[in-house]
Amino acid sequence: MENPFKKILYDEKLPEVIRDRVTDNIALIKLSLEVAELFTIKLPNVMATLIKDNHITTTNAKDKFNQAKDE
Repeated sequence: MENPFKKILYDEKLPEVIRDRVTDNIALIKLSLEVAELFTIKLPNVMATLIKDNHITTTNAKDKFNQAKDE
């Protein structure tokens, strides 16, 4: 089988329209990956941290209330 990459002409320039489309497509793919990462990794981590911090804060507040009540 013949290698199709050897047929590419290296001295020809890519048209600006195609170059812009490729750049836009790459930017869209990158944006899609960042949005997916935001909702699959970062958001659950933030939610877990908030719930954990809220539980600690609530527990500490209850402990302080019970200590003041006992005194």
